[in-house]
Amino acid sequence: MATKILVVDDEKLIVKGIKYSLEQDGMEVTAAHDGEEAVEYLKSNKYDIVVLDVMLPKFDGMEVLRQMREFCKTPVIMVTAKGEDMDKIMGFEHGADDYLTKPFNILELKARIKAILRRSAVKNPGEKPQKLVYGELEINGEARSAHIGGKPVNLTAKEFDLLLLFMQTPGKVYSRENLRDIVWGANGRGQSSLMDVRTVDVHIRRLREKIEADPGAPKYIVTKWSIGYYFNAEQSADADASAGFLA
Repeated sequence: MATKILVVDDEKLIVKGIKYSLEQDGMEVTAAHDGEEAVEYLKSNKYDIVVLDVMLPKFDGMEVLRQMREFCKTPVIMVTAKGEDMDKIMGFEHGADDYLTKPFNILELKARIKAILRRSAVKNPGEKPQKLVYGELEINGEARSAHIGGKPVNLTAKEFDLLLLFMQTPGKVYSRENLRDIVWGANGRGQSSLMDVRTVDVHIRRLREKIEADPGAPKYIVTKWSIGYYFNAEQSADADASAGFLA
């Protein structure tokens, strides 16, 4: 099936160019020119990726992102004006997965779309579905779902990728640079190292807010001061649920 992309931008010539280029690669592209229209499309259709401009009429990109995260986890590439770092930070705060700065090369957009699709694809499809359980925290790699105490946790694509990586390698300490390269990929051309590190920190904080009983004193994703982060498997040793891989 063709990859379905929703492109949201009020500059119709830009949308036309993006649509034409992506369709040459066999993708199915839908265009929306304001935030309200984008939300309606998202409520009535399923897309693989959303390319979302920040500056939009009716609803701006941040409001579109906030609303869509209430009902879908579709990966989002935010498009921001040059030098607007705060827009990027706010985008990640609201659940964006990646960002581009205008003006951008269409080849870079294609590369980022393909990178997100690779990360979203089920790894090792020939193997049995992978489920990991530590204490009350459970994650299913094939279904890309997470539960705490039996209740579903609404994670963005990047948050899920981070949690899966941590739970697959309990006790392994990852620096922020390691996490950036593994989860976001080595495609950060044009992005500052400082911005990349902030991005990791924002996602870790948001992930903790969703899975930790007390995000200020996390028991699952723990900070190794001056080094990075790791998943603490030992915290569940006394839990009723067993810890480890389940077929």
